[in-house]
Amino acid sequence: MPSPLMPARRRLVLLGTGGTIAGRAASAHDNVGYRVGELGVEELLRGVVVAPALPIEAEQLAQLDSKDMDHACWQRLAQRLAHHLARPEVQGIVVTHGTDTLEETAWLLQRLLAPARPVVLTAAMRPATSLQADGPQNLCDALTVAACTEAAGVLIVLAGRVLAAGDVRKQHTRRLDAFDGGDAGALAVVEDGRLRRWRDWPRTQPLGLACLPRAGTDWPWVEIVVSHAGARAQAVDAVVGAGARGLVVAGTGNATVHEALLPALERAQHAGVAVRLVSRCAAGPVLPGPEHRWPVYATLSAPQARVELMLELMAGSAHAAGEASAAAAAAGDEAAGGRQGG
Repeated sequence: MPSPLMPARRRLVLLGTGGTIAGRAASAHDNVGYRVGELGVEELLRGVVVAPALPIEAEQLAQLDSKDMDHACWQRLAQRLAHHLARPEVQGIVVTHGTDTLEETAWLLQRLLAPARPVVLTAAMRPATSLQADGPQNLCDALTVAACTEAAGVLIVLAGRVLAAGDVRKQHTRRLDAFDGGDAGALAVVEDGRLRRWRDWPRTQPLGLACLPRAGTDWPWVEIVVSHAGARAQAVDAVVGAGARGLVVAGTGNATVHEALLPALERAQHAGVAVRLVSRCAAGPVLPGPEHRWPVYATLSAPQARVELMLELMAGSAHAAGEASAAAAAAGDEAAGGRQGG
């Protein structure tokens, strides 16, 4: 007889957000002119077998082309994941997603939640109607990883590989194995329904959902500026003048910045805008040096760095709000004490 402290059954949760994995075209030969987000998660599950067999709850959260992912959807997704992770009977969660912004969503969720159980993002490079449809196998592999009791963290499962949220990059526009883990490589592989792990699961401290604003439309504006030959300071000035609170500069090589941009970035910093540096190179870490006038995100891509800076700004605002609330409460207590004493 199961203990009352332990769930009687384990289960998986599948959250759908759209993407090519749910896409449909008029012809099985059409891998370009398809309609994104046509199929619901219940349809995606048809014919998918998971070993070990666990009941699966399916929930349609959105039907987006992930190029159009926005902060409001991110906020809803993080909240739903937190809800399901709080249920002791849920072993793991799979999220179907488009490929275009997958690395951004994965990093956001890892930083916010850093779950002790697996949250697995999967996607497809071909629509469900394609002769080369890769979605069914990717979904099957993702569910297999989510069912693994030793797995943890936000993971990405594509083309048989298991990638960490901080490592994943979309490196190719068309290939079925478009994603890789950069210098770090894969955490594990899924082979014929079995997981073979090579590295430890990612472990970070979660920021928690308390740092998020009440509305998904209230996230701070952080923009990416690319340093390139012939760069002009007006690009930075325009973004700052329009209200950006943070700038991620994708620099050349070891995150170096064109000299024409430097005065504008200094002006931005003096105006209270947070500036961070990354490399625009596809692989390799940034090694901090004297040429870096601003903090460096050494291993993140520019889109991931944008997410990181937004979270940094929101966490700072939440901390400041908490301190202000505590100060106001203390002042109220002191005033009440003064009235009682009088």
